[in-house]
Amino acid sequence: MSPKIDRLDQRLDKARMRIKRSEDRQVIESVFDTKTLLVLYNLINHRILNIINGCISTGKEANVYWAVQPDGTDVAIKIYRISTFNFKSITMYLEGDPRFSRIPRSRSALITAWASKEYKNLQRAVSVGVRVPKPIIVKRNVLVMEFIGEGGLPAPIMQKAKPENPEETRDILLKAISTLYHKANLVHADLSEYNVMLWNEPVIIDVSQAVLLDHPYSNQFLERDVRNILSYFRHFNIPKLDTQQTTEMIRRGELE
Repeated sequence: MSPKIDRLDQRLDKARMRIKRSEDRQVIESVFDTKTLLVLYNLINHRILNIINGCISTGKEANVYWAVQPDGTDVAIKIYRISTFNFKSITMYLEGDPRFSRIPRSRSALITAWASKEYKNLQRAVSVGVRVPKPIIVKRNVLVMEFIGEGGLPAPIMQKAKPENPEETRDILLKAISTLYHKANLVHADLSEYNVMLWNEPVIIDVSQAVLLDHPYSNQFLERDVRNILSYFRHFNIPKLDTQQTTEMIRRGELE
């Protein structure tokens, strides 16, 4: 074995040792491929990460893990699965986005662009005061961000845990949609009760698909976000709001 390959194996073993295995081999291998392990090794080597614990969320394209930094701070790691990533599901969110004038053709490059897109969207949201997980760093298909929850236990999503004050929560989310629209130049484009965590206040997650206002479908995405949120809150005994009227109020900045 050459010294180069030997050194590579040592780095991969070090990254593996930092991952507390909590899943079956098939899932582990589909997420932690060689290149992903090398990214994690570099994050560990630069003291951004220390231990990677179990998986706290699985999605169609990514898994989210609870990790701990050297100072004991909990963080979340979103790892996009290269082997199972669905190209067709994201194309319309990249097309028309001036930040990605040329859509990568290779699977690896496309996923890297997608992870970078989520990181940049989180930065935009944080900069205007919208409550999202604060981004820490993105490397290739690995995004490190603030952990929403405590002691490795993630905050519940709104679909599974009813808000204590539904009307206040609804109004906070509508204002967040408006703030993203007017101050961050963004539309979430997939907002629903599945993409909101409840932790002291509602926290919007999964912003990789969020688009700029000059995206050709931004208006349709905005109305869909509003419709999804209002549809969820119609199950509560609170005043009902009309989707089109609320969407127009947001466009005019009347919810700021």
